[in-house]
Amino acid sequence: MRRVMIWAGAAFLLLFALAAGGWLYVMGNVEQPSYTLVEAEGTVEIRDYPALVVAEVERTGSRGEAVRAGFGPLAGYIFAREREGEKIAMTAPVTQTQAGEAWAVRFIMPSEYRLEDLPLPAGAEVTLRPLPPMRRAAIRFSGRADDVLIAAEEAKLRAFLAARGLEPAGPPEYAYYNDPWTPGFLRRNEVLFDLAPAG
Repeated sequence: MRRVMIWAGAAFLLLFALAAGGWLYVMGNVEQPSYTLVEAEGTVEIRDYPALVVAEVERTGSRGEAVRAGFGPLAGYIFAREREGEKIAMTAPVTQTQAGEAWAVRFIMPSEYRLEDLPLPAGAEVTLRPLPPMRRAAIRFSGRADDVLIAAEEAKLRAFLAARGLEPAGPPEYAYYNDPWTPGFLRRNEVLFDLAPAG
């Protein structure tokens, strides 16, 4: 019995190491938007982002329903399933922001592309949009990003900003860095607020 327990423990540790190693490899090979760190305190950062280009769709429904519904058309665009031209590399994170009664779900385009360099979407569902340089506040957290966890982290970020007399310049943005199969403890999620134009 003791030998079985030892082997089971060793197998678990091996699987954990493989999962963690795979996660680190994938995250190390997926482009993320660059930024300049302005201030950091614990899990909260103030960052200056350069101009970005995003592919965006709008979806209604709950937060979770909208991000799941938005992923398919955006993946279809970057993988050239319905349009002419080359495939575009996947980046992280996938983001979403409340846009009136709907949600804007976005893929950030790789930094090598300018707006005019990108292939046109096949239809009107996916929109290419430039985003200006922006100073943003972000809080980073792990776990499965359900509504309860997101609300708790958003409240922490709002408290951080209020304590410094800083006002969000718009609604929160939710950022998800991992695929659905990544274990919760390895996931990276963020809540972000725009503060002011960068620079």
